[in-house]
Amino acid sequence: MTDLAIRLENISKKYRIGVRQSNYRTMRETIMDKAMSPLRRITKSDPSLLTSPYEEIWALRNVSFDIAEGEVVGIIGKNGSGKSTLLKILSQITKPTLGYADIYGRVGSLLEVGAGFHPELTGRENVYLNGTILGMKRAEIDRRFDEIVAFSEIGKFIDTPVKFYSSGMYVRLAFAVAAHLEAEIMLVDEVLSVGDVHFQQKCLNKIGELSSGGRTVLFVSHNLHAIEMLCERVLWLVDGYIEAEGETSNIINRFKGNNQLSPQSGENGRENYVNAEELIRLLSVSMDEPTNDIFSISDNLVFRMEVDTQTPIENAYVSVNIRNAQGDLVYWTTDVGSERYKKPMTGRDILLCKCPPRLLTPGTYTADFSIMVLGNPPRVIFNNPDHRTVFEVADLESIFADHNIRYPGATAVPSQWSVERLELLPHVAKN
Repeated sequence: MTDLAIRLENISKKYRIGVRQSNYRTMRETIMDKAMSPLRRITKSDPSLLTSPYEEIWALRNVSFDIAEGEVVGIIGKNGSGKSTLLKILSQITKPTLGYADIYGRVGSLLEVGAGFHPELTGRENVYLNGTILGMKRAEIDRRFDEIVAFSEIGKFIDTPVKFYSSGMYVRLAFAVAAHLEAEIMLVDEVLSVGDVHFQQKCLNKIGELSSGGRTVLFVSHNLHAIEMLCERVLWLVDGYIEAEGETSNIINRFKGNNQLSPQSGENGRENYVNAEELIRLLSVSMDEPTNDIFSISDNLVFRMEVDTQTPIENAYVSVNIRNAQGDLVYWTTDVGSERYKKPMTGRDILLCKCPPRLLTPGTYTADFSIMVLGNPPRVIFNNPDHRTVFEVADLESIFADHNIRYPGATAVPSQWSVERLELLPHVAKN
């Protein structure tokens, strides 16, 4: 029988909205707190003076699961579903209101920016502090120190207090510490999204390396592609409850099916969803002429869909939905207005969607497809997340690539630029 790393039994967590949480405070905040103490005593003695009574919410309700040693488990869900609260309980930052958690091993955690490091200490001092908390001897930390600094890529700032770090610098050092010190269990929250794309990929590779070495990992992310690559099991949280758990691809497909609404669908679009496999079969999905699934930023992106329609369908339109590595929809296009759309969808067809060059900035993307019937609201008749393709866009030739400049936005569509010379500078005109 495999040994347990984590066991949760009926964990619930209640918060009171309006009650100030304790946190690191500056001297100014401490002085202001003392100055306000008399007023607080007055309001406590006279409840009628309180203008904003607190509200209770449950961030987690009756959460139970076991995680075995060496298992890599993903946790997914919308914002506010309880993912981060769960990791805070496991890392003992906060206590559950009900239930209990048994942790069998030392825990290294990378949660929100600011957790785990003391802002007044330098990066070096925080590395040693975290190692000491994990029960490591100074000699053990010494052996790991250079590796931690090299991975974080912030060497010249290692003796600077972390309160002066940018969020990206903080995440680099925090991940390096969590990944390289002797913790049997690693908790990673969505905080990785703060770093740049290069460092995110470096971290994901490191997580894969740690899992291969027997480390237990809990990974919270909206990056479903990363979850699929790293995790063998997934927990899906909805409003503080476990909606489902199981094999990764199965749970992610259910999650996508539940959330996969077209931009036109509106909040109630799910009521108009019919997964009509008996009407339409998407036989294949591919992309034209990729090199090892990598496209140059200057290439056309051509999506190829082979569709078999069992019954003629009027006013049906096809959409292509492109998502980035974080799962965000960055581009959506449809064939409404095309020659194909003007005819009923019937029989067996090959549909080609050609997107212009420089549409997407370099990165990893996922494309999936929907077939809908025009109406108010539109009716989804086909949307199967199993039919998707993963591809990468790379900048292999531009001046940005020559200077190793990263694109800051989601698209790189060319614009037309011109200049109108109004007046030459005096010294130029003389020449």
